[in-house]
Amino acid sequence: MGKNFCGSTDHGLSRRGFLGGALAAGATAFSDMSQIDLLANSALASELKKEQKRVILLWLAGGASQLETFDPKPGAATGGPFRSIQTDVPGVRISELMPEMAQRMKNTCIIRSLNTRNGDHGSGAKIMMRGRADEANLKYPDLGAVLAKEMGRADSKVPDYVAFYSQTEGRMPGDSGFLGSRYAPMELTTGNMPENIKKLDGITELDHQQRADLRDLMSKKFAAGRSSTTLGSHNEAYQRVRGLMASEKLFDINQESATVRAKYGPTQFGEQALVARRLVEAGVPFVRVARAWWDSHGQNFETHQEMVTELDHVMATLIDDLKERGLLNNVMIITLSEFGRTPSINSSLGRDHFGNAWSTTITGCGIKGGACYGKTDATGNKVVDGEIAAGPLFATIYRALGINPNKNYYVGSRPVPLVNPGIEEVKEVLA
Repeated sequence: MGKNFCGSTDHGLSRRGFLGGALAAGATAFSDMSQIDLLANSALASELKKEQKRVILLWLAGGASQLETFDPKPGAATGGPFRSIQTDVPGVRISELMPEMAQRMKNTCIIRSLNTRNGDHGSGAKIMMRGRADEANLKYPDLGAVLAKEMGRADSKVPDYVAFYSQTEGRMPGDSGFLGSRYAPMELTTGNMPENIKKLDGITELDHQQRADLRDLMSKKFAAGRSSTTLGSHNEAYQRVRGLMASEKLFDINQESATVRAKYGPTQFGEQALVARRLVEAGVPFVRVARAWWDSHGQNFETHQEMVTELDHVMATLIDDLKERGLLNNVMIITLSEFGRTPSINSSLGRDHFGNAWSTTITGCGIKGGACYGKTDATGNKVVDGEIAAGPLFATIYRALGINPNKNYYVGSRPVPLVNPGIEEVKEVLA
């Protein structure tokens, strides 16, 4: 990060285990399904195409600039050096750094009117992953955890929520909140393949099964006579490990043809997007792929010239791939950051944190392709039409996926709706 480090402690890496440690512990306990190739299950793929909905979140960690992506202001004093280009939607223009997406905007909705009033990495990221700030005594689940609960299947052999690491990314505040560890993310912190997923070579199949039986026996004895949601959630997490071990091939891009791998490209972001496509095709409800580090306090234009070009290619490839597989109507792609970047340019030729007028995109199921909602002023300093905060965005996502945003969960006897009371979805962008 060097001279462009903004001083936030949230740039420090934070690593955590899958389901509170269940993966590491369970990896020495279960394995008898490791030869299953879930992608070969044509019945599952057919069912997905008919009705199941899935989400891939492209998380642009650090705060991507709306001015160099989806809301350019060429000609403004602080608009920067890049031109805008016409897209395949009449009247909608985006940055010239995104020529591939310019030909695919008919599939994508741009929302240009986010105002979250938060320019802090940590709290901004939490809001944009949860749709609201935590309360003092209540920790809300993030989008992935909610969708894992709403769209996951009890008999599924694949994880419900997968989050990929990024080598240069700071804290990724994925959390299942009051939903418990059953819906916590499976976080890949060191590579594209889950760690400790295979049976140890020194353990025989018989020993392996006997360890599983012993663990089940001890768990049942401990649970006898006890009533605890935490205990139940913990046991469910262990039960999921068996299916996870059967999912190993889903994380291996070498299962794809050289042609497909070449389309996504050799970058970490491209490879993880390809794995994300494999996962949602196999039935994983929610996958988060992060690309960092967009925190361009210095040399903003050089940074974005490199990173936006990669985002453009990977996003366009993912859209094409899903469309070719007949999945684009069932899989939603979201691009999101913790905030945008300032229209003003600082003395280091960078743009700073800006939560008052920035953009996001949604592509795929339930969303009106080609829609462009909201508007900022000529300099990009404020929203002049259609202003929304995180809550309406999340309500829109839920509604597009067929989930009632006013649905209540219960924490004890307290009803907790998916979005705060009084918040409505943006109906103009719903298909």
